[in-house]
Amino acid sequence: MALTRDQETKLLALARHAIAHFLHVGEAPPVTETDPALTAPGGAFVTLHQGKQLRGCIGRMEAVGPLAETVRDMAIAAAIEDWRFAPLAADELGTVTIEISVLTPMRKVASPEEIEVGRHGVMAKMGARSGVFLPQVAPEQGWNREQMLTHLCGEKAGLPPDAWKKGADLYVFEASVFGEETR
Repeated sequence: MALTRDQETKLLALARHAIAHFLHVGEAPPVTETDPALTAPGGAFVTLHQGKQLRGCIGRMEAVGPLAETVRDMAIAAAIEDWRFAPLAADELGTVTIEISVLTPMRKVASPEEIEVGRHGVMAKMGARSGVFLPQVAPEQGWNREQMLTHLCGEKAGLPPDAWKKGADLYVFEASVFGEETR
């Protein structure tokens, strides 16, 4: 989904407001957005950084509700539910920057060769285990396709590192990525 710069700015402000509201009040604020592009169903990830360090990242792959509500909910989840980090404290909010990835629907690929590093985000799934990398992860890490899939299976999905060669289902998606640092 292609968003305008104004729509991206609205989503970034909504995410920051949602986190601040939740940290001070203990509940998610209502979403009052009326822009049709932001009230249409959409999947998204919200990533928080402190400096160059990851501070939280949670998303919803499927478009199960309005994009604005998904961003609100994932912003709060990234701040307080990412198991890799302690919940964000209210006094830390000023030290984090927010990045949002609005996702296209996933599609299953028949072969790893269909995956384009830097363009595609990838989900690997085998049985009850799955893991996801957003499109920007492999380029940020300097990984090629094989390295990305090995890390995805072995570290994110909890599968054998070579599961992508041995029957794991692979899905790709694209993302429109924007953040406060690019404003």
